[in-house]
Amino acid sequence: MLPDFRNRQRDYLLEITRSITQELDLERVLARVLTISVEMLGGQAGLILLRQEKGGWEVAATNGIPPTLQQYLEPLLADVNDTDDPAGFEVQEINRILQTITHQVSLGLLTGVGLPLITRRKVIGLIFIFRSYAGLFSVADRSALESFAAQTAIAVDNARLYTQVSREKQRLGALLDSAADGMLILATNHTVERVNPAFERMAGAHPGSLQGRKHEDVIRWAQRPAGLTLEQAEAGGWPLTAHATFYIEGDLERPTPQPPLPIGVTYAPLIEEGVLLNIIATVRDITRFRAAEDLKRTFISVISHELKTPVALIKGYVSTLRRDDAAWDQAILQDSLAVIEEEADRLAGMIENLLDASRLEAGGMKIHLADLSLPRLAERAAARFRTQSSQHTLVVDFPPNFPIILGDEDRLYQVIANLLSNAIKYSPDGGELRISGQVRPDQVIVCISDQGPGIAPEDLPHIFDRFYRAPGASKTTKGAGLGLYLSKAIIQAHNGRIWADSQPGAGAHICFSLPISEK
Repeated sequence: MLPDFRNRQRDYLLEITRSITQELDLERVLARVLTISVEMLGGQAGLILLRQEKGGWEVAATNGIPPTLQQYLEPLLADVNDTDDPAGFEVQEINRILQTITHQVSLGLLTGVGLPLITRRKVIGLIFIFRSYAGLFSVADRSALESFAAQTAIAVDNARLYTQVSREKQRLGALLDSAADGMLILATNHTVERVNPAFERMAGAHPGSLQGRKHEDVIRWAQRPAGLTLEQAEAGGWPLTAHATFYIEGDLERPTPQPPLPIGVTYAPLIEEGVLLNIIATVRDITRFRAAEDLKRTFISVISHELKTPVALIKGYVSTLRRDDAAWDQAILQDSLAVIEEEADRLAGMIENLLDASRLEAGGMKIHLADLSLPRLAERAAARFRTQSSQHTLVVDFPPNFPIILGDEDRLYQVIANLLSNAIKYSPDGGELRISGQVRPDQVIVCISDQGPGIAPEDLPHIFDRFYRAPGASKTTKGAGLGLYLSKAIIQAHNGRIWADSQPGAGAHICFSLPISEK
């Protein structure tokens, strides 16, 4: 036995303990433990195996074994029982395998000893020590190695836990940074501990500029929100439980010249053993939801107004004609019936447009393609509107030999009729409306022009939006704001394009293009 065995063992164990507490790098800890074990037991070589998560053994550290010989050593280790149950390991069997390994690898090592590394009632690895002189390992040798093995198991467990925590932290950080919604992690005093890039973009802030600031300095409302703020909620006793979330909507104030941003914020407490640790704020841009609400309100307002007018006219004329105390001559009767028919047609057209809009939203608008002549279609639409509006001059101007295209006749007639109807609404009496065509190498272009006031520049980007009506036009002309929206959908379904070109005071110029059929 080596002199001062117990003192040396104590000193080595203290050094191993220091390595474990000061170093979380598993590779360095294992290398140091193995070096100490070889020195303490008077060995010439050693190795540590770790059990992998999916089974099997992996050489994690070696001492005194040339790298070129490790490739011969690893296949032999497959004979070691692959289990994490301590009861499945017999020291005699492990040492029998060691004797086989020492002779087959030809390291000149005569004896060896191995012990499992056990923590939390599971085998997580094995430690082997070899030495080149005769004689079995003594009871004291085994006792020392057992002490080293126990410390090594703790080191491996700590390092793995640290690695797992680090990976989880990195994963959570990556999820936080890649989230589309804004995220804020607040301390109990409302200091921002973490903020993700999505919220920095929402707030118009420079990266890293919000960390360490107070919540009330980061979430600043352009005007008082409808619900409770975080500060008001906490003053009322929030949170009572770990699931006591609350939600608030408002407009986030941002640096000039950025306009306020509509957001919805959900606050959730992070509570452990009854103690509030953090507050997690999830911030969502609700601009689209706000726009959807505005669109719904616009729809209800426009439709209620537009439906009310023809219904009121129809009812008024019918009630008048049905009076028993009056005798109407034929001219008045015909005029009244013409108004009723016109308003009924307008009502039916509006309902059909609404149905088309619903079908379009549901993806149910179907296009039935066939060969058709756009000049004939334009002339038919013009003839119809000439009978309805004698105050305007309608001109159809297409070049000779205008090509036949592939399209849905009813739907394209609907487009031309919608554009003509709009032109008539906004053109002064006596003005000219022109339907013209152009031929390009791979497409045809049809334009409807009027001599009205034109479209304001601020309205041009929105005229094809559903239910959109220019503020000035909505007060003077009838309509639900669906004609151009449906026209755009029909043209796009034909793989075409529609656009508007206008200058205030010079009339509107709305065109659409369609591909030429390949013969």
